[in-house]
Amino acid sequence: VQLQASGGGLVQAGGSLRLSCAASGRTFSRYVMGWFRQTPGKEREFVASITWIGGKNYADSVKGRFTISGDSAKNTVYLQMSSLKPEDTAVYYCATRPEGVGAKYNYWGQGTLVTVSS
Repeated sequence: VQLQASGGGLVQAGGSLRLSCAASGRTFSRYVMGWFRQTPGKEREFVASITWIGGKNYADSVKGRFTISGDSAKNTVYLQMSSLKPEDTAVYYCATRPEGVGAKYNYWGQGTLVTVSS
């Protein structure tokens, strides 16, 4: 499985960005796509996820500001980020795993940097 993340950049606080993650080579049809982020010195943290049938989950820190969506025809997942804050600055990674209890995110994209200036 290959994941290609894109869309990061520099934005002022209060602004918006949309990240994209294109997947290829995935052999499992029931999947979860997730977005995570990481800043230097901190552990990678969960941001949002979406299942193959559209079920969504968000971290409390981004609820109401970020929206995850998917285009199954393009095998692409998006993360629309609005009302951005400086604390949203991080490298954002997309990942995928099979759907199921205990399944782990074993496939990761390369990351895209989001910088929010105050």
